[in-house]
Amino acid sequence: MASPPDPTAAPEPKLDLSRVRHDLRTPINHILGYCELLQEDDGVPAAFQADLKKIHGGGQQLLALIKEYFDEATFEEKRRDLKRLCHELRTPVNHIVGYAELLEEQAEDGGLAHLLPDLRKIADAGHTWLGLMEEYLIPPVQESSSRSSVDGPRVATPVLLQPGIDFTSPTPLSATPARTAHGHLLLADDDAANREMLARRLQRQGYEVSVASSGLEVLRLLRAQKSDLVLLDMIMPGLDGYQVLTRMKSDPMLADLPVIIISSLDQENSVARCIEAGAEDYVAKPFNSVLLRARIGACLEKKRLRERERQTFEALKQSQESLCGELAEAAAYVRSLLPAPLETGPVHAAWRFHPSTQLGGDAFGYHWLDEDHFAVFVLDVCGHGVGAALLSVSVMNVLKNRSVPNVDFTDPGAVLAALNQTFPMERQNNMFFTIWYGVLSKGTRELKFACGGHPPAVLIHPAEPSPTLLRAPGAIIGGFPEAKYVSEQHTLMPGSRLYIFSDGIYELARAGGATVQLDEFVVELGKPAAASKLDDIMAWAASIRAGANFEDDVSILELVVP
Repeated sequence: MASPPDPTAAPEPKLDLSRVRHDLRTPINHILGYCELLQEDDGVPAAFQADLKKIHGGGQQLLALIKEYFDEATFEEKRRDLKRLCHELRTPVNHIVGYAELLEEQAEDGGLAHLLPDLRKIADAGHTWLGLMEEYLIPPVQESSSRSSVDGPRVATPVLLQPGIDFTSPTPLSATPARTAHGHLLLADDDAANREMLARRLQRQGYEVSVASSGLEVLRLLRAQKSDLVLLDMIMPGLDGYQVLTRMKSDPMLADLPVIIISSLDQENSVARCIEAGAEDYVAKPFNSVLLRARIGACLEKKRLRERERQTFEALKQSQESLCGELAEAAAYVRSLLPAPLETGPVHAAWRFHPSTQLGGDAFGYHWLDEDHFAVFVLDVCGHGVGAALLSVSVMNVLKNRSVPNVDFTDPGAVLAALNQTFPMERQNNMFFTIWYGVLSKGTRELKFACGGHPPAVLIHPAEPSPTLLRAPGAIIGGFPEAKYVSEQHTLMPGSRLYIFSDGIYELARAGGATVQLDEFVVELGKPAAASKLDDIMAWAASIRAGANFEDDVSILELVVP
């Protein structure tokens, strides 16, 4: 139903309808005349005749519509429903232009250059008619001129078919890129002739095309078959283009499918609404073949890029999951190498281990060298990850298996000197490590120890007023070939507790940025334990980190001499 007139609106300008009818009939007469010339030309292939007949029928339909709509007795009434009026007048000329340009392409491909001038004059006349119709019904309009013809300038038109496209430049079909396009397109338009023309054009460009005449049919076909892009008309029975678009974007299975809106020149607001709802682009009727091909190609290329990105992401995700699984296996293997706690015997041992990543550079161990000598060590490789873990495991195996020849493993200084020669950082991907290594004699309770750039061990005895730091001079292992390492010694009393650790347990950054120092950590070690001193220390460290992960690997051993 037409909208009631707005009494406050300015009156529409009066048109000289006799002049309007004359001006609108002139390009149609050109269309009919050139079409009839081609129909009568013996050099026109029989395959062209069906489309020429459709062009001629469209011209006749336009003449009838001009007579009906631009009649003095009924024009003002019909003009109130301007959208419907423009749609009904524009549809036949869209068919004329579309079929004429299809025949142009076929003539160019078939070497029938002599047919091109008349076919282009038909298409130009259609463009001119559209410009005149827009000028008379929706003034003012943007002005431009159409592209030049092979046999002279084309007729000037008062509007552009697409904003920003210069139709004054020649676009010969011979310059059209080779038809190597591919992909499955779904074309939705309620007008059968529009569907046929556009489908034929797209098929000639190499696309596979399905068609739909309504919004519900679009949704049904999208769920029944794979499509790469949808060309969606704005005006369709039942669900219109916007409603179909919003349903697609709300469906996870269809949301990523690109959509190009098919619109008329007076539907800018509706097009903008669709773009905001997720449409990729739009094309206006009648279609400019070069622009249509470019916009479809651009949308499909973006879709292919998104698919490649998604595939790359999935491959990366699978690779990451696989890597995480392998790292977890490696971490489990490293943990399996750590010694079991000792709860009975002449030495009791317990530990806590918390790598900052799945694989860290810390390692430790203890074992009996013979019936009298008990060895213990903690080492810390620089860095984290697989490389650091491999080096730490290698050093740990050397110490456990005593695989360096001609070394007395009861002499800590000699052991560190041998490690320094065995693991030079130049042969270990520039990685070095620190280590504290000690040997306790069961019979004498004498503890010999050496240090290679590592924090001192802390010895606590209930009878002593303060903890004792067991230090020894020595450089990092692997950094300096000429480095010397000496063994120090200390006698342990019954009830002594010895703590050996990596620096990750105390070099903790507080919320304000300050770092905990060794002295503060030693004080914590000296405090009475509620149940387990190791658990107390881990809780203290976690409270400083305030729930954040540790920045470095954390290893701490507790040896108790009953």
